[in-house]
Amino acid sequence: MESDSKDGTVKTFIDLVKRSRRGKLKIYIGMSAGVGKSYRMLLEAHALQRNGIGIQIGYIETHNRAETHALLAGLPIINRRKIFYKGKELEEMDLQTILNRHPEVVIVDELAHSNIEGSKNGKRWQDVVDLLEAGISVITAVNIQHLESLNEEIEQITGVPITERIPDKILELADEIVNIDLTADELIDRLKEGKIYDQSKIERALQNFFQSDKILQLREIALKEVAHHLERKIDIEVPKQIKLRPERFLACISSNAETAKIVIRKTARLASYYRSPWIVLYVQSSSESLDRIKLDKQRYLINNFKLATELGAEVIKIKSDNVTQAIMQVADEREITTICIGKPHLSLFQVIVRTAVFNELLKNIAAKETDLVILS
Repeated sequence: MESDSKDGTVKTFIDLVKRSRRGKLKIYIGMSAGVGKSYRMLLEAHALQRNGIGIQIGYIETHNRAETHALLAGLPIINRRKIFYKGKELEEMDLQTILNRHPEVVIVDELAHSNIEGSKNGKRWQDVVDLLEAGISVITAVNIQHLESLNEEIEQITGVPITERIPDKILELADEIVNIDLTADELIDRLKEGKIYDQSKIERALQNFFQSDKILQLREIALKEVAHHLERKIDIEVPKQIKLRPERFLACISSNAETAKIVIRKTARLASYYRSPWIVLYVQSSSESLDRIKLDKQRYLINNFKLATELGAEVIKIKSDNVTQAIMQVADEREITTICIGKPHLSLFQVIVRTAVFNELLKNIAAKETDLVILS
């Protein structure tokens, strides 16, 4: 017992040491391409260099924008590694060379980028985590539409599916998040002046993504996300005189694939806002046992469990024909403060409503000061 206690103390101390050695992370975030994230990162690189900070460019994407490309002059650049993939020569950020050189600060653009097959990590954000853990500070950039929990909401606004995404936990790792903000008119003017895309792409962009109403919605989302980050930072760093109850969220899902995905993503947003732990609960009734449920539903369920894990949730699966009782049992055991379920067409909700135990569920929730959130 004494040995276990000592081991625990040592592990805690090692964790503290590791945290102090970890590099700092600064993220420039924008509502879309062309707002000036790469430009601002390069301006900052020059400022750091003038102040004697060892800065190097690990990866930058200027998109042949003249004013951005001009800022590369005088900055040390780590050459990209060349990879042959499917008969083509492609370029990737050279993670190992950056780790070997170990600059104080490195610029890493295109945070949501997917690495070529065969790379050490599948995603560039994973490369960034490796750099931070090695004690290298990173300045990086990403567009708001690449944030996993906002993916579907932004796809509805833009009509464009986003395949490259980063988990919300990356923003939680950030020591600083800076929003690069432009008005819709300013952004459209930049596009028309050829500062974002080639002339051949401008007209199509104006008819699709670069429309005032879409830009305004994306701008609002980006501003809210940065505001939430600031609130979380204040909540952690500024001591409170009154200790509030810690929030704990329980997302209840069924085999309804689309609704389950919405419940998972929206609960992830709530948990991120409150910086709280959260759980995804799937109650498997006898009608959904593996020998009865269709293969496509099984596949969707597995994908949703994976999505929940990637967004930082703990996944719990329980076999029970009493859905209400199973939910309340988990809520009691895990001291849940907020239960999240889908809107009425969700089969889980219908199961609850059709049982005589629903009133008991509400009484239980009220007695324990547990909130019930129905997500649309």
